[in-house]
Amino acid sequence: MDVLTIILIILGLLLTVAGIAGCIIPGVPGPPLNYLALILLEIADNSLYSTKFLVWFGIITVIVYFLDYILPVLGAKLYNASKYGIWGSLAGMIIGIFFFPPFGMIIGIFIGAITGELIAGKEHSEALRVGIATFIFSIVVMVIKLGLSVTLTFFFLKSVVDIIVS
Repeated sequence: MDVLTIILIILGLLLTVAGIAGCIIPGVPGPPLNYLALILLEIADNSLYSTKFLVWFGIITVIVYFLDYILPVLGAKLYNASKYGIWGSLAGMIIGIFFFPPFGMIIGIFIGAITGELIAGKEHSEALRVGIATFIFSIVVMVIKLGLSVTLTFFFLKSVVDIIVS
């Protein structure tokens, strides 16, 4: 095993750890970091993954990345959030990412949706229902991201073992 392969494996291991953490810490792109680790490993040993494998996991990674930002808003919409609730959840998400890490995005979505609904003149119970829906959809996305990152980590670690053994 050459030095470049060792360096790429170490970088990949760091990326997989950051990727798993990124599934829990909002604002850190978990699955893309795990996918990048696979790409680094493919650079280290050009015969690990098929092109089809990399393309499919790349597509899935991009979809999950965007779902992270879209699904909570769609959840609010499903529970009849007003435009104020949607904008409030978006504003809360952005504010939460920057001012209340690591869990500010989820809390910000929740509080922003409730605040927006109250500004729109909805009852407290209706505003809370929209806030809870956005919170639940945020948790669902977190579970989806974690599932993808664990899967990518599995393939990464399996391939590292294959490289070391061969």
